Amino acid sequence: MRRRGPTPWPRFALLGLGMSVLVVGIAGGLLRLGWPLPVPLAAAWHGPLMLCGFFGVVIGLERAVAVGQAWAYGSPVFSGLGAWALLAGQAQLGFAGFALGSAVLLAATVAAARRQPEPFMGVLALAVVAALFGQGLWWLGAPLRAGLLPAFAFLVLTITAERLELSRYVPRPPQAAPLLAVIVLALLAALALPEPWDAHAFGLGLVALAAWLGAWDLARNTVRQRGLPRFVAVALLLGYVQLLAAGLLLARCGLQAGTASYDAALHALGLGFIFSMVFGHAPVIAPAVLRVQLRYHAVLYLPLAVLHASLLLRGAGLALEQPALRRQSGLVSAVAIGSFVLLLVLLNLFKRSRRSH
Repeated sequence: MRRRGPTPWPRFALLGLGMSVLVVGIAGGLLRLGWPLPVPLAAAWHGPLMLCGFFGVVIGLERAVAVGQAWAYGSPVFSGLGAWALLAGQAQLGFAGFALGSAVLLAATVAAARRQPEPFMGVLALAVVAALFGQGLWWLGAPLRAGLLPAFAFLVLTITAERLELSRYVPRPPQAAPLLAVIVLALLAALALPEPWDAHAFGLGLVALAAWLGAWDLARNTVRQRGLPRFVAVALLLGYVQLLAAGLLLARCGLQAGTASYDAALHALGLGFIFSMVFGHAPVIAPAVLRVQLRYHAVLYLPLAVLHASLLLRGAGLALEQPALRRQSGLVSAVAIGSFVLLLVLLNLFKRSRRSH
């Protein structure tokens, strides 16, 4: 893909806003594990910062670029400002920012759906509705647990829709599409159930979704190729394994804060599935959003392997009741994410340096 026109620096600025939230969100997670870092409020809001702050900015930016209208950029702006309002101690203002970001994102999604009326666009819209539901609960003062599943539903359904778009030409049996529709509706219906049944039902939906993606996603075919297509496929398939694990844990144990299953399920879903999708999709989506062609190299397998190794370490620490292992796993996860971003930047700079000589 050739670059067209000048480099879109406002997009880089918004991406920088998202990356700042990512850094502070990761720091908050490390602080919760006992690492001494000077970001006390980030520990309290680690989940919302990651799920609604960072991903709100990144997904909002991607959707705004797709829509091509200036007003759509309000989504990443509001989401990023909401995250920093949380860090400033203004929780209600922060959640209002998240909700405003999601409202603009929903409008942008509807606008995109009018131009491209495909089933995956409907899933994208339902994903944003889930986000608005959870953020509205937080804005009204509901406890953190109340909005967690809707926030995860937003990301899970967004990823599902993206995989539908990229795999829409893959031959599937006639029952595949209606089955996926049932799974999506079941995940959304689970959000309306009272505790603890919402988590059990949501977990069953994740298990079904993991099975569907494992059976009919394009990654099953592209994993046999070479280079970037194989890397993307490996990242996706590893993510589907983590999605299955998270679903099984939630279905069996529910979502009770302070338990080992709570920690394992949320991080299998957040790190193992969602960030594995980020690793796989970033080299494909970034060129369209930032108008830069990212160079692929097999070294990107290293942070991907470290990410999933950190989850194994975390699981071992939880199973053996060894807080030190769990503490170390958080640092390893942070290194995996940081090294992946750094490698993408260095690979791109190396490519430019070679062109200039």
